[in-house]
Amino acid sequence: MIEEIPYRGWNNAWRLSNGTVELIVLSDVGPRVVRYAFCGDENIFHEVASEGGLTGGTDFRLYGGHRLWAWPEVARTYFPDNRPVLVTQAGNSIRFTSPIEDFAPGTHLQKQLDITLAPEGAHVRIVHTITNHNARSAELAVWCPTMMRGQGRAILPLPPRHAMDTEHFQSVGPFTLWSFTDLADSRWILGTEFIQLRQQQKPKGRFAEQMTGIFNSAGWGAYYSGGTLFIKYAMPISGARYPDFGCNFEIFTNPDFLELETLSPIVDLKPGESSCHTEVWKLYRNVESGDGDDWIRTVVAPLVVLQPQSNARDS
Repeated sequence: MIEEIPYRGWNNAWRLSNGTVELIVLSDVGPRVVRYAFCGDENIFHEVASEGGLTGGTDFRLYGGHRLWAWPEVARTYFPDNRPVLVTQAGNSIRFTSPIEDFAPGTHLQKQLDITLAPEGAHVRIVHTITNHNARSAELAVWCPTMMRGQGRAILPLPPRHAMDTEHFQSVGPFTLWSFTDLADSRWILGTEFIQLRQQQKPKGRFAEQMTGIFNSAGWGAYYSGGTLFIKYAMPISGARYPDFGCNFEIFTNPDFLELETLSPIVDLKPGESSCHTEVWKLYRNVESGDGDDWIRTVVAPLVVLQPQSNARDS
């Protein structure tokens, strides 16, 4: 079912539901996927309560949920996408196309989300497209941050471990640092097979924000909060040049939310050209809580490969 509804002060939002899960996408601004949840359950995404119903103006607003950006993080990143978007439907898919970013700090990029919700279960496919309408080329990557609700943790898999020998002299991937990344901060859980980053409303570390990125050859990341598990898939392209010293997955947190982000390879987007990046989402509830690598290996990882589990369900 696809229907247009009012939502939190916006007159024009779109609800996609198959009776198991629902998505709500804003079209008065954005576009933003502001809700992804089991029907009747709490949103797994973070929503910015103070920005509900706001439209227009030149101030950039996060609004909440899932958005589409262009890497690198420069002035154009914060173009105020506060205008209505064009909505078109085709079967069980729906397309949201933003206006061309035609005033400063915009650089005549246009962004588009094509969203498909499976007829049953919790499977969502989103194709993110950036088109360059400028007269000059633009070097960028398609960047897809998803704002997750508080009091949970992000999970990223590390490359397979192996003892050093003649077959394992070379590095296997980056672990990228920002100026505010502090590995002594208690929000980090650095395991042998996985990285975890916890969201805390009152962190005690030196910096309010924490962030890292990796090259994630497994192509998945997850967020766990209160028994609900969100999994995001974005398969890497072998040999491609990725942002931030080679990262295709990044995680960020502050006292309000946590972001689980994917990035496409860097492209030199010529006038009139488009670049696309696809994510697939899954949602599970009643997932057994735990901690550390053993919990991820035995509880979370089996759900990534979609094997049935007695302690969780996606419908």
